[in-house]
Order: sequence, then structure tokens, then C-alpha cells
Amino acid sequence: MTRIHLLLLRRVRRSRLLQTGFIALFWLAGEALVRLTHLPVPGGIVGMAIVLALLASHRLSLRSMRRGAEWLLAEMLLFFVPAVLALTDHRELLGLLGLKILVVIAGGTLAVMAVTAVTVDLCYTWRSKHGSANSVAG
Repeated sequence: MTRIHLLLLRRVRRSRLLQTGFIALFWLAGEALVRLTHLPVPGGIVGMAIVLALLASHRLSLRSMRRGAEWLLAEMLLFFVPAVLALTDHRELLGLLGLKILVVIAGGTLAVMAVTAVTVDLCYTWRSKHGSANSVAG
């Protein structure tokens, strides 16, 4: 490795801002790839897959991303501030109306989970009775 390369690598490993910038670049690369290939997946997911592939192949060091990722996770609350501010504008959500909405959301979530579980169980039972998916009807 050249001296310039080592200095640049050392600077990236020390700078939280540069690491956060690299994370943003991977996100933008994922967005560009999704737009070019018309994939039905969010660009952030593709960007994460790129980072995962680079980390798994040891072409990207975990130390060169850790500080930026930890900083983003530590400041995650800032991303939810608009939702908290919406509560201050709509104080009625903190009372009985908010409780009713919470019950409806929780009930809907539980209903979806229950129907999904029953569907998976029925499909598994049907599949085990009718043979594997590898058999070809003939």
C-alpha cells in the first residue's frame, strides 16, 4: 500500500463524518441501481446488500464503517422528532381517542399475524399431505 493510501484509510477510520458519507454513498448507489434495473426493492436495501457483500468478501473493513454507523444509530431519535412534534399539535391523541386508535392498530396487527400463521399452517399441512413441491404432475 502506498503512503497516501494508508493516510486516507487512517483518516476514514477516524472520521465519523466521512464514514457517514460513505454510508450515504452506498445508499445512493443502491438507489441508482434500483432506478437503472427497475428492481421492486427500495434502494436503501440494495445499498445495504452492497455493503454486506463488501464486508463478507473482506473488500470493506468493518472499522471503516463502524463509527459512522454507531453515530447514526445513536442519533436515531432525531429521525422521529417530527412524529413527536405531531403529538404536541394534536393533543387529543394523548387521550381517549389515542387509546382507541392504539387498540385498533394493535388489534389489526394481531389479526394479520393470526391470519398469516393460520395460512402458513394450512399450506404446510396441505403440502405435507400432497407431497413435496419438487414432484411434477404428469
